[in-house]
Amino acid sequence: MTEQQTETVVSPAARSLGLLGAVNARDLGGYPTADGRVLRSGAALRSDGLNRLTGEDLGLLAALGLRQVVDLRSLEEVREAGPDRVPGLPVAAIAVSEGPATAITVERAEPDGMTLHHLPLFAVDFDIYATLREALADRSAEKQRALLGDGRAGAMMTGLYRWFVTDRIARERFAAVLRLLAAPGGAPMIFHCSAGKDRTGWTAAVLLTALGVDRETVYADYLLTNERAAAVVDAVVENFRARGLMSEPELLLPIFRAERDYLDAAFEEVEAGWSGFEAFWTDGLGLDDEVLAGLRANLLEP
Repeated sequence: MTEQQTETVVSPAARSLGLLGAVNARDLGGYPTADGRVLRSGAALRSDGLNRLTGEDLGLLAALGLRQVVDLRSLEEVREAGPDRVPGLPVAAIAVSEGPATAITVERAEPDGMTLHHLPLFAVDFDIYATLREALADRSAEKQRALLGDGRAGAMMTGLYRWFVTDRIARERFAAVLRLLAAPGGAPMIFHCSAGKDRTGWTAAVLLTALGVDRETVYADYLLTNERAAAVVDAVVENFRARGLMSEPELLLPIFRAERDYLDAAFEEVEAGWSGFEAFWTDGLGLDDEVLAGLRANLLEP
């Protein structure tokens, strides 16, 4: 585990999975570590929501031999957008009575199938989706600017990333993903949220850092979302403008985009709360050398 600076590598690592319904789905394989090893392709995958997958997408996912799918979306997001479509696994029905923070596991239907883990990760004080609903519910340009303008949208995002590190339950959820990935037979795994940017981005940043990928490559992987999701973001912004939902839909760009400052905020909280990343790993996330050894065994080339 190291934060040593080496040459930044983006390609051929972080290649797209080619999913039509999840444009930000990509493979973390190919990134080099400080000790000269490389992340194995097809072992750790990150993505946006899997609720819009096409039939062709399901075939591509099935061919990857996935063992686990981790959904970090909140219960409300799942209800509004729909549950994951996972090949070989019945659609997970989430009961209305279940609490917003309830973790749910849908076991694989067959021995070589996939297990779906729903690990809701949401911050009441930095609820992006509630803010979006509020902005779109009132078409007053003045009210929308008061809600999102003058740096407010960016400040909310920065606060969210700080919360990823400072909140105990959030840390437990991120740690749970890493434990699942480190367990025997834990890979291949795909983990995701809605956009594959924030919760997924911090999960990937912690994972890559723990494995010894240099900091600039960690940032490059994080910022790659802007390239992969550019067409979708542009379409949403123009759609909101055309439908008259917002006169300044660009106010939403700080929410839609990955920004270096956001990841900076999370790493700053790590440094502020612990003596460094290794202390954060053990004392903040509650993880140990056994988990790290499991990650290295599952994800690194021999």
